[in-house]
Amino acid sequence: MLILLVSCQETDYPTDNEQLSHEEQIVIRFSHVVGENTPKGMAAIRFAELVKERSNGHVEIQVFPNGVLYKDGEEMNALLRGDIQMIAPAISKITTLVPEWSVMDLPYAFKNADEVHTYIDSKTGQILMNKLSEHNLLSMGIWDSGFKQLSNSIRPIEEIKDLKGLRMRIMPSDILAEQFSSVGAFPRRIDFNTVFNQLQKGHVDGQENTFTNITSKNLHSLQDYLTVSNHGYLGYLLLMNNNHWNALPKDVQTLLIETLAEVQAWQWQLAKDLSTERLQEIEACDCIDINYLTEQEVQKWESAFDPVYQFYTERYSEKYIEALPKNQVHH
Repeated sequence: MLILLVSCQETDYPTDNEQLSHEEQIVIRFSHVVGENTPKGMAAIRFAELVKERSNGHVEIQVFPNGVLYKDGEEMNALLRGDIQMIAPAISKITTLVPEWSVMDLPYAFKNADEVHTYIDSKTGQILMNKLSEHNLLSMGIWDSGFKQLSNSIRPIEEIKDLKGLRMRIMPSDILAEQFSSVGAFPRRIDFNTVFNQLQKGHVDGQENTFTNITSKNLHSLQDYLTVSNHGYLGYLLLMNNNHWNALPKDVQTLLIETLAEVQAWQWQLAKDLSTERLQEIEACDCIDINYLTEQEVQKWESAFDPVYQFYTERYSEKYIEALPKNQVHH
């Protein structure tokens, strides 16, 4: 049992110098599946520290990284059951509940993270956010991981046709499955925490992920070829169970919202900086063959993925695609 002493400085929180019982203390269990040395891992720790400090220990965010509490495929159900209070799943994981969110997984939908943030803030982004509340979920913001790159152990991926026949690990998203199927590769849905193992055993040939996730699990050590393709955005939605949120005192809600807004801005910059650093580390390790796509090549890749947009439009709605920054008419 945690017994925390509360200091007697002026604050909205209990200050009568009594020891807080476990019941009085508000504990929010925050589970995620990536390493502590990633932008998400570091932001979770920062969020917990700030909340503890600002509430004089009255509110404690307990962070469980690396899927130690719940694995990739389990955390959403655990949140909905109320076994944990907060998760930050990759947006792709949301698509099993709200498939419209897979617009975020479309290849080359965004050029940079700023475009993503603008889209999420737009009217269309807010429609997507509201769809989460139908599932008793409250979104508290979005954290970046960065843009995805391709690695594999078979051959260099220089042109889109080089993907043909490769078994590629993906997150659970029909759009990501279509992205690889449409170019003749074989998508395999595999939990992030077992990717290293699956690559090591040769069950899959390659994978797509951000530099920070690739290096945090040392995936590049098992692969021979890396293509810096920046072909898709990877980010996380911070989710809480609506019932749990509504049961929190108003001052605690305010504290969480204000602290998260601050941490989000910090996290976005961190993700950007760390992506650059991790690429430099991979370049320096001299352990993997790196191929960089030129702008002309990127345009070819983008066109090759047109059928994926068609696939999305037929199933969901064109309005989510029309609202993408690249489809906005600039006057």
